[in-house]
Amino acid sequence: MTTVVIIGTLDTKGVEYLFLQQQIRAAGCTTLLVDAGVMGAQGATPDILHTDVAAAGGGDATALATARDRSAAVATMAAGAAAIAARLFAAGKLHGLVAIGGSGNATIAAAAAAVLPVGVPKLIVSTMAAGDTRPYVGASDVTMMYSVVDIAGINSVSARILTNAANAIAAMAQGYAGAPIAAAGKPLIGASMFGVTTPCVDIARARLEQLGYEVLVFHATGSGGRALEALVAGGLLAGVLDATTTEWADELVGGVLGAGPTRLDAAAQRGTPQVVSLGALDMVNFGAFASVPARFAQRNLYRHNASVTLMRTTPDECAELGRIIAQKLNAASGPVALYVPLRGVSMLATAGQPFADAAADAALFGAIRTHLGSHVERYEIDSDINDPTFAQAMADRLHAMIQEVAHGA
Repeated sequence: MTTVVIIGTLDTKGVEYLFLQQQIRAAGCTTLLVDAGVMGAQGATPDILHTDVAAAGGGDATALATARDRSAAVATMAAGAAAIAARLFAAGKLHGLVAIGGSGNATIAAAAAAVLPVGVPKLIVSTMAAGDTRPYVGASDVTMMYSVVDIAGINSVSARILTNAANAIAAMAQGYAGAPIAAAGKPLIGASMFGVTTPCVDIARARLEQLGYEVLVFHATGSGGRALEALVAGGLLAGVLDATTTEWADELVGGVLGAGPTRLDAAAQRGTPQVVSLGALDMVNFGAFASVPARFAQRNLYRHNASVTLMRTTPDECAELGRIIAQKLNAASGPVALYVPLRGVSMLATAGQPFADAAADAALFGAIRTHLGSHVERYEIDSDINDPTFAQAMADRLHAMIQEVAHGA
């Protein structure tokens, strides 16, 4: 039987969770109701008690309730919900996960969703879904639905929203339980791509697929980089074709698509074979033109479209980016190679294009040469990043690295 795990703070949302549970059951699924509140359930009967959730998170429900520290309570119950979700999934008792509520409940549910593999249905109905959902989605494939009205009682609007949510998670869970997607059986490669490096990655992907791999492409928008890092850290990838390291430009300068300071760490720490390039380090990303911070008004700005404005990185910024990339690759415990496209790191940085800047490129390449360790392979190629020969060279070297690791070379 298909089982949907429902995670909720039943001390404040018991009536609403009872309604959701009833609708999921009506849609044909069994349920496991997990109480993630610290004060004890009101209005619904949980299958897993709040005391068990707190204990799984390393805490004590009574102590949390007495302390009345909301932050500590949410952190503990989030850790407990994650541990319980992982345990239920491992036991074959979780085919989908759902939660409803505000920021606290969404935070707890997001922690549980994050430990489940990609492809397991995950749905959070929240008042937070109309804003910045990055704290809840992270690198997982969780679906967020805006609740329209607050999760405060059952009324004509909330009943319809929650019924839709129940039908959605029930259908997803039934589909997942009945016909899980079969693994391709091929080694997985993770590749990073941006619009301005698409030809490169498309060519490299085709070559790697010809060589027998399945290639997962991640859009370098911050969340894409974090997702790539998560899959590498989880040991799911045989190799990484990190052609597009542009997220580091946003992280350094203050753009909107940074992936955090640990970008490029996972492969280095696990020893996963990685071939890296400098894709789109010529640009920092902002939203609509009017959203660009005033301090950048005199910079080289390019209106990519109505919603995206790009800013050329300066020589000083490029020098620091080169140092950072070198530092990250120097830490690699496995095979690593850096491919340097001397005639442009993106479509916009080639001769005659808006971001062509010889001084900035020289600063980037010079910093690489200065700081990159001798144990890191470096290939400087007299082409731009989207040249077919450049892309194929990266793909072929990654394949060779993977084969060398497989055969103990």
